[in-house]
Amino acid sequence: MHQCKETTTESSPLTAQDHSRQSPGTTEPTLCDSTPLSSTSKALPPSDAVQRAVHKLRLHQAELQLQNDELRRTNESLEMARARYVNLYEQAPMGYCTLSESGLITQANCTAATMLAMPQNDLCGQPFGRFIHIEDQNSVYRHRKQLLVSGERQSCELRITQFDGTTFWANLLLTAAQDPIGEISIHAAFNDISEHKKVEDSLREQGDFFRLIAENLDGYVAVLDLEGKRVYNSPSYTLLLGDRQSFGTSSFVEVHPHDRERVMQAFQDTVQTGIGRRLEYRFVLPDGSIRQMESRSGAIRDNDGHVRRVAVVSFDITERKQNEDQVRQLAFVDPLTKLPNRRLLNDRLTQTLAASKRSGHFSALMFLDLDNFKPLNDTHGHAVGDLLLIEAAARLKSSVREMDSVARFGGDEFVVILAGLESSQAESKAQATIVAEKIRAALCKPYLLVLAHETQATTTVEHHCSVSIGVSLFMDHDTKADDILKWADIAMYQAKDDGRNAIKFYGDPVA
Repeated sequence: MHQCKETTTESSPLTAQDHSRQSPGTTEPTLCDSTPLSSTSKALPPSDAVQRAVHKLRLHQAELQLQNDELRRTNESLEMARARYVNLYEQAPMGYCTLSESGLITQANCTAATMLAMPQNDLCGQPFGRFIHIEDQNSVYRHRKQLLVSGERQSCELRITQFDGTTFWANLLLTAAQDPIGEISIHAAFNDISEHKKVEDSLREQGDFFRLIAENLDGYVAVLDLEGKRVYNSPSYTLLLGDRQSFGTSSFVEVHPHDRERVMQAFQDTVQTGIGRRLEYRFVLPDGSIRQMESRSGAIRDNDGHVRRVAVVSFDITERKQNEDQVRQLAFVDPLTKLPNRRLLNDRLTQTLAASKRSGHFSALMFLDLDNFKPLNDTHGHAVGDLLLIEAAARLKSSVREMDSVARFGGDEFVVILAGLESSQAESKAQATIVAEKIRAALCKPYLLVLAHETQATTTVEHHCSVSIGVSLFMDHDTKADDILKWADIAMYQAKDDGRNAIKFYGDPVA
C-alpha cells in the first residue's frame, strides 16, 4: 500500500502563546493527518495550491482505503471459495486423481484414497495402472494414448483392484490439461458402478432366461406396444409368418376378419385395466390357410405401475380342436351315417319340447324303421347294409327343413323331429303327414349300392325297401321326452302291423 511522508511550512515559528494553546502530547498537523486543517489555518498563509493539494491527497487516501477494503474482502472470498472447493474436491462422491503424462499419481482426493484403499499421502507417486485389473490394463492404456494424441476425453468401464486386492467395477473418465509452461497432466475421475453392473447382469440373465423360454416354448411369444404393434416376436413365429420382418407391424392383421374386432377389444381392455385375457380365435397364414389359436395376455408395467407393454403367449390349438371335434363326433354323432346319435337326439328333443311350450305351437316326432333290412344284411353282408343306411340317412336329411333334426336311433331305425308346426293340432297333423309322405316316397326309391373291394373291383347291388313311420304330436307342458319317443314307437309298430310301408299317428284308431 502506498504511504505518504510528514510535511512542514516555511511560515514564522509559532509564538509562545500559540504553543501554550496546544494540548499536551499533541503534534503538529501533517498533510497526511486526517485532522481538519481549520486548526492550523491561522498559522498557514492562505494558499489555493496548498488547499488543492491537501484535498487531492485526502481523496487519494480515501480511494486507497476503499481499494484496500475491497482487496481484503476479495481475498476473504477467495479463501472461502478455495475452502469450499477443497471441501467439495475432497468429499466428492467420485474419486479424482491427477496423473502425470507417464501415468503417475500426483494428486488425489479423499474419495480416491478410500476407493483405492490406500492412505491419501501414500497415493502420490504411485502408478495409476497398479490399481487397474490386469485384464483391463490394455484398454486403459489405449484410452490414455488416444487422449494424449487427440485431446478428446475418453471413458470406459473397467475393474479397479484396491490396495488390499478387492476388485470393483468403475466408470473411468479421462481428460487432459496443459499448464502455462507446457506440461501435460491427466485428470482421472472414477466412480463405483458395481451395483449398476449387478443390475445389468441380473437383467441380462433375465433376458437370457426369457429368450431360452421363448425359443424353446411350444408356442409363440410376442411383446406388443400400446398400439398393438410387435416389439418382439419369438423365433417360433417364423412358422406362422414366414421369414418376413415383423418388428413394428400390427399384430391384428393376421387375425381372421370375423374375430379381429373381438381380439382388438380384448387387447384394449388389457391396456386400460392391466388385466390379461384368454382368447380363442382364427389366425390366417400367408398361404391363406387358417389355424385355431389360443392366446393369453399380461400387462408389463413400469416402475410407476403404468402399463407400457403387453406380453402375449399363443398356442396353435388346431389339432386340439380337431381332436375335440372327433370326440364330440364320437359322443354325439353316429360314426356311420354322421347323423346325431341317441344322446344328441335326446338333447334336441328336450330343446324342441321347451320351444313348443313357449310358442304354443305343436311339434312332431317321427320314428322310422326300414322294412326288409335284415334280408339285405343276411344276403350281401353288413358292408352292403351299411351302404344302405348311409344312403337312407342322406335321403332323410334332404327331405326335411334345416331347422328339423334327423338322428339314427340304432340299427335300421331313424328319428325325425319337426319343430314349430301350427298351433292347431289338426293343421299340425296335416303338415306332419305331408313331410312323412315325402320321406316315405324318398326312402322307397330303388338303391344302387356299390361295394368296392380291395382288388379295386366293385360290386353293385340293387335293393328295394320301404319304411314304416310312426308319428306323435306334442306340445303339452307335462309331456316328457321319453313319452314322446314311446308314443312314436308304438305308432310305428302299428304301421308295421298294418302291412308296413305305412304312416301311423299315435292315438289313431287301430285298423
